[in-house]
Amino acid sequence: MFFILSKLLVYFIFPLTWILILLIGCLLSKSAKRKKGFLVSAILVFLLFSNAWLLNQFARVWEPEPKSIPAGTKYSCVIILGGFVAADRNDSGYFTLAADRFIQGVKLYEMGIVNHILVTGGNGSLLKHAFRESKWVKTQLLAFGIPDSAILIENDSRNTLENAAFSKRVLDSAGLKAPYVLVTSAFHMPRSEWIFNKEGLNVVPYPCNYFAGRGKFNPADLLPQAHVLDLWFLYIKEAVGYYAYKIKTGSR
Repeated sequence: MFFILSKLLVYFIFPLTWILILLIGCLLSKSAKRKKGFLVSAILVFLLFSNAWLLNQFARVWEPEPKSIPAGTKYSCVIILGGFVAADRNDSGYFTLAADRFIQGVKLYEMGIVNHILVTGGNGSLLKHAFRESKWVKTQLLAFGIPDSAILIENDSRNTLENAAFSKRVLDSAGLKAPYVLVTSAFHMPRSEWIFNKEGLNVVPYPCNYFAGRGKFNPADLLPQAHVLDLWFLYIKEAVGYYAYKIKTGSR
């Protein structure tokens, strides 16, 4: 039930949804004063959440700094969180904009920093179908020449909480000792690191795939930009999810 609700309610934290609701309120309201209030509010929400400069300021506070691992450091395994692959119409897969998770995981293995790669992620869709992300990713790892003996997959999880719980079972079964390197997008790292540690997995965060907050100031950042609305959705979703899990588990 928690999984279904989380998937349905997420659309109500999308800034475009708020703008749409305010515009509908403007259209339906019979009071001229209320119409004006709804319209002004819709414009303000649009200007606020399409502003790249504001997003960058939030991202710098929310996201951890890039991580460097000293040469010669060894870990038993890198855990790559799913969410960087989508299913096509033939139930095969393709990489999405978050594919840097895959790149960084492979890089850590090729540099000899980790001995194994664990990909965690099944199918997070409400609609059931056969595609399993980690199973498809394994085919890509094999294509890169990574031996089957170095690859572990967990293909049943549907969200980050299950990523952590099911990954622990796989790692314990394989006899791989902590700490583990955790690779996921920077915006997703605060929630992921907290959940994995909460589930008893000692992880070293290795954030990647920075969408905002890393570049220098550009005056154009002050102008409305449509793609920033989508990025705000990611950060708001993460912040809400982070505190929702804390409330759910009774943690502070």
